[in-house]
Amino acid sequence: MNNAQQWDERYRSSEQLFSGRPNGVLVAEVSGLAPGQALDVGSGEGADALWLAGQGWRVTAVDVSRVALERAAANAGELADRVSWTHVDLAAGTMPAGSFDLVSAHYFPFARAAGESALRALLDTVAPGGTLLVVSHDLADLPPGGHAGFDPGDYYQPRDLAALLGDDWTVEADETRPRVDPAPEGTAHAHDVVLRARRDLSPA
Repeated sequence: MNNAQQWDERYRSSEQLFSGRPNGVLVAEVSGLAPGQALDVGSGEGADALWLAGQGWRVTAVDVSRVALERAAANAGELADRVSWTHVDLAAGTMPAGSFDLVSAHYFPFARAAGESALRALLDTVAPGGTLLVVSHDLADLPPGGHAGFDPGDYYQPRDLAALLGDDWTVEADETRPRVDPAPEGTAHAHDVVLRARRDLSPA
């Protein structure tokens, strides 16, 4: 079973897999930005994408699960024309470079197996003057021995993306914070790792 099939099965297992609320870090970090073009990475059931659309953004929402995208589109209502629901595996394909004023990825599993080139391709999608926002669970909150079948070493963390940022980036936040939202049921996720960076405008 490939990655897309696994996620489709996970979404089919429940009428609603997630809370339906936008991630608190997204709301806190993006509320002050001027709306433009946004890329929502791993959009799931669409809560973040629809919140962004409601704030005036035009959103490309990408996910590997067609089930999640269909569910999100069905709930878009009057915001439907502001969101493009796009089925793509970021490990296998790339989005257009320099196209987005905001690239947002919350708790997205950046697999090391995809290679560093996939991370660089994602960074390249941020337009000059645009913002990158990556949020992950703090691995220090994992119980001893972690979760069965999950090896944190198999995935890139925000610090790995930060290490790839060149001189044309300004890191505005690279820190661990207490979670804004309650921990997902059955987990001990009490902290988030937050990377926010701005791509500098090209020199005139």
